[in-house]
Amino acid sequence: MIRWLAAFAALFLAAVPALADEIRPFTIEFAERTPGQWSLDWKQSLAGPGSNDAVIPEVPANCSAQGEPALRAGATAVIGHEDVICEGPVEGGMVSLPGLVGNADALLRVTPLGREVQSFRLTASDPAATIAARPQKWQVFKDYFAIGTEHILLGWDHLLFVVALILLVRTGWPVVGAATAFTLAHSLTLVATTLGYTGLPQRPVEALIALSIIFLAVELTHEHRHTWTRRWPWLIAFGFGLLHGFGFAGALREIGLPEGEVPAALLAFNLGVEAGQLIIVAAVLGLRQIVRKLAPHGEAPAVRFASYAIGITASYWLVDRMFG
Repeated sequence: MIRWLAAFAALFLAAVPALADEIRPFTIEFAERTPGQWSLDWKQSLAGPGSNDAVIPEVPANCSAQGEPALRAGATAVIGHEDVICEGPVEGGMVSLPGLVGNADALLRVTPLGREVQSFRLTASDPAATIAARPQKWQVFKDYFAIGTEHILLGWDHLLFVVALILLVRTGWPVVGAATAFTLAHSLTLVATTLGYTGLPQRPVEALIALSIIFLAVELTHEHRHTWTRRWPWLIAFGFGLLHGFGFAGALREIGLPEGEVPAALLAFNLGVEAGQLIIVAAVLGLRQIVRKLAPHGEAPAVRFASYAIGITASYWLVDRMFG
């Protein structure tokens, strides 16, 4: 049985993205270097919008590119740059990204000289953003809430940690306690790191996050043992939550925070993460309840399969992040 479960877990691994902790949308920065002179820089993930063909963002109508765009293809992304001249103010102008399809999105930062940074989220249904004279608080909150929610739902390592934690704790108030402890812990390190009070190098953090998932996967296989982790899951969740908070902070650092709206953006991102986490908790508990009712004898094998799938996946991430 164990060999079959391991084989199924290996198949599951093949379907999981390797770079699980990265927010990997199309990122764009439109920055004013000197009055009227702007630079347009973008990074397109090869797993990004549409196909692997390079997509060039469009600038406001009163702006024009100087020469051909400079494109550089890397292993996982295409990086582009244009020098842009703008005649007059850009307020009211639009930056757009043609070519977004499906669930792909893009993060846009507009940095006027000596003024507040503006951040926007572009989607296939709304691929353009209008530059404002001053960033609106509600827009900042809305965009960063969506980014936080997507990060935990699409960030496979954080997602698998939460799934493993719920499977370990099972039901009732212990799940609430463990989830609350995880939330409090990663909120602490997320805020402290983002505000510059602490921090860790991102690559070791990502490797340790993978190791935390392996730890929980191993604990899941010890279903008949009263281990320390099973007795005090909230303490384990809190400890590893501090570590995952550094991961969230690293992702948020890549996006950046709008000047003048840091508290709103930070709060919105954190609330978005919690909203995504609640969706995961509800989905796993609901699915487990369905299995109990429809196939009560199938619950234990299903959890065992999940533990092997999670453990093998996290082991791959650990090796890749240490030596890849």
